[in-house]
Amino acid sequence: MLTVGVLVRCRVLRPRARDVLSRWASPVLPLTCTTESRVRPASGVGGASGAGGWYGSLSDSAPVHLCENFLVSAHQVSGLPWWLSIAMATASIRTCITLPLAAYQLIIIAKVEALQAEISELAKRLRYEVSVRGRERGWTDKQSRVQFQKNLRRLVLQLYVRDNCHPFKASLLVWVQLPLWVGLSLALRNLSLDRPALHGELAAGGALWFPDLTVPDSTWVLPVCLGLTNLLILEVFSLQRVGASRFQRLVLNGFRGFSVLMIPIAASVPTSMALYWFCSSLVGFSHNLLLRSPTVRRTAGLPAPQSETPYRDLLSAFISKYWR
Repeated sequence: MLTVGVLVRCRVLRPRARDVLSRWASPVLPLTCTTESRVRPASGVGGASGAGGWYGSLSDSAPVHLCENFLVSAHQVSGLPWWLSIAMATASIRTCITLPLAAYQLIIIAKVEALQAEISELAKRLRYEVSVRGRERGWTDKQSRVQFQKNLRRLVLQLYVRDNCHPFKASLLVWVQLPLWVGLSLALRNLSLDRPALHGELAAGGALWFPDLTVPDSTWVLPVCLGLTNLLILEVFSLQRVGASRFQRLVLNGFRGFSVLMIPIAASVPTSMALYWFCSSLVGFSHNLLLRSPTVRRTAGLPAPQSETPYRDLLSAFISKYWR
């Protein structure tokens, strides 16, 4: 789940493509598939296509059609069943796009954290200079505070520019991952409900307890697995936070509630969407664990972790919190 992915990486200070990809995808797609992906029927199964408004515009937008072409191309090139093709496409996208951005986020966060001591020392000196200047010019306490905050923001920004680590760069992952998640979700919804040529393939493209990818998972196994995975991601994140503020605890509880809410939502959409959401959360969780590895960090040139035994520490903290 994308939204959970946002929280997991929010430790910063308190994170023409269509033409390029269409040229890659077009030779693989048959002419009929390419045409269908760009001409939507006037009304589709479930009534979403004829609903109009922002949802209809979004689901019929060029980026969503691009995601549809990508999914169909991945299925045709790989020759895998649809359920496995969706899982592999999810893993490849998250590994090729979001994993490098997550590594870059770690670099930015490490630089920002390394500046905190310098910022603290700078704030002390600035506070003294402002107090001296305030007495000379007869500033009130409010005027002194305004001058201190304004100059501190300016100096901190100069430090960020000097070290090329503005905290906004750490949010780049969110701004890339969010459109991907929405686009692929809507693309799978369109393929499952609004593409008659593919409906039969998707209806027989499932496995195990979900043979039909065009209908919701009546067993609720995938939705429950999705909810549990998202909750696990949140708990792993909470274990690495020491002395969280009241606001941070409130946000964390809000995302816990949203993770539970995603279970009935996932049980009401086509299984293809629920499968994608579950695979996305699972791959994101595995990437989170992978980037904790000291070996991986040294190999990739990432900032060294705080502990050489991160997995053992994580397990000990989990056991200590929930079993003692």
